[in-house]
Amino acid sequence: MNKIIIALSILTLLTLSISCNKNGLDLNPLSEGSSETWYSNDTELRSSLDYLYSREFWNPDPDALYYDFGGKADAWSDDWSNRSNLSAIASGTINGETSMISAFWSRYYRAVAASNLFLEKIEVNKNVVSEETYGKYTAEARFARASMYANLIFYWGDVPYFERTLSIDDAFAMGRVDKKEILQKIYADYDYAASKLPESYSDTKYATKGAALALKARIALYMGDWQTARDAAKACIDLDIYQLYPSFKELFLSKTKQTSEAIFSLPTSDKVGRWEDNFWMNPENARHITPRSNGGSMFVWPSLDLFYSFLCTDGLPVDESPLFDPQNPFKNRDPRCTETIVEFGTEHGGVIYQPHPDSLETLNVITGARIRNKGSLGVDQYASWNGLSWKKGYDSDWYDDFIVSREHIIIRYAEILMIYAEAKIELNEIDQSVLDALNKVRSRAYGVKYTDTSSYPEITATDQQSLRQTLRIERRMEFAFEGRYRHADIIRWRLAEKVLNKKMYAMLNLKELRERIVEKGLWFLPEAPSIDEDGVPDFSSLEVKNYLRVIAVRSFNKSRHYLWPLPTKEILINKNIKQNPGY
Repeated sequence: MNKIIIALSILTLLTLSISCNKNGLDLNPLSEGSSETWYSNDTELRSSLDYLYSREFWNPDPDALYYDFGGKADAWSDDWSNRSNLSAIASGTINGETSMISAFWSRYYRAVAASNLFLEKIEVNKNVVSEETYGKYTAEARFARASMYANLIFYWGDVPYFERTLSIDDAFAMGRVDKKEILQKIYADYDYAASKLPESYSDTKYATKGAALALKARIALYMGDWQTARDAAKACIDLDIYQLYPSFKELFLSKTKQTSEAIFSLPTSDKVGRWEDNFWMNPENARHITPRSNGGSMFVWPSLDLFYSFLCTDGLPVDESPLFDPQNPFKNRDPRCTETIVEFGTEHGGVIYQPHPDSLETLNVITGARIRNKGSLGVDQYASWNGLSWKKGYDSDWYDDFIVSREHIIIRYAEILMIYAEAKIELNEIDQSVLDALNKVRSRAYGVKYTDTSSYPEITATDQQSLRQTLRIERRMEFAFEGRYRHADIIRWRLAEKVLNKKMYAMLNLKELRERIVEKGLWFLPEAPSIDEDGVPDFSSLEVKNYLRVIAVRSFNKSRHYLWPLPTKEILINKNIKQNPGY
């Protein structure tokens, strides 16, 4: 009996009982119909598929309490700062006992098992739907399965792989399969999905042909399979149904949904009820990034590393551009800088945001009243310690209850353009299409067409190394605060050993800040940090000159941290599963 109880936890590989309730489908609902009697008609089959679109399978930090998971996956990278504990990944303390590891592992495998069960059941009951519907439904299930395995091989490398429901004995016998072999099976699932799924829907937006091509391109890029990444991205582009949304700012607001830039987002039908971005559905999470003058706790902020990585409007980094003014650090910056991070002296959440330590009052633009400026360390010791505040996606929906119903975009067209460009760069197939792809993304930030080269800093370099560096900086500016992008990038580019072994900086303590910076007319910082060949700022000289203080030190061990550890319980109960090196 103990063996059976323990085995029920293994990888969530066992047959699942799935049935419907008012919120969709739950696993093992003891009071509902079992999988033996379910799947008997189209309604039940469709409901089972809806379960595979649950946020917990697609959100980088599903249903996460902030302190358990470190907020969004940005917290795993050098884009994020906060005033206390680092995430287990950023601090280098991750191990097989880390709750996040077990949570992600079990969620991904739960979705795999649900996909497999669905595929088995629809095969038995295929006569209850049309041949076209059968093809589409199986394609959706294989699309979900491929996406879960893509996450598993990226984070863990070789993992157990299965395409059917398993008995307890089968589960105990499972070993790890080479990730290269699994990758080919992922491709096969995505290819099948692309061949059967529609290009678009008239109502509910489920997985599409474009979504299958896009996510195939992403995992191919992550695995360094440049040819497959190039071809899948090109096929997605050639569908000619996606385009960049005109406004970078508005793209992330709650009012903006189902745009032609969103290739795949969680279904946006009221009957499915799964279109909200789960991170923002927890008011405490929203408060963590909200300035204290707006009623937030201001627990986390953009890192100085991210802020100084945004280029200037001449396309040069802050340490090279003559346009950069250290005392007006938002001036002449790439527009994505001020759409990602709140510019000093501008309205944010109905209040003028000004972190200057001598700015003791500020304006509530909604009421017209002057209020205490709790966004300043001169008033509140828990204001942002580096003066920065997140802006991307923040809008008026937050004002009353800190809950926002925002579309959860899994992959968007800007990423496909970037994937295509990066794959071509790595293949050294640099041509005009590469420059066009990059310039389309950059020019959108400036609100102009990519052909209007006098209105933005056009990318013109054609040598591989220069373009590689440009693309990496471009991705950081474009995708900041959208979840897993920066972490995935520094892992696959093997930059984590550099950027996650660096100090986290904040402004000086209030007395020293006034004496060394403010009274000398040097606010915000006296000088720009140096930027290296990877676009990474180096603040060591500012620290030596006593312009900044250290609040934490990130840690990354290159001998083990490029892969996550398997959950310890899986190693203990299955002798065929071996741990990743170094754990």
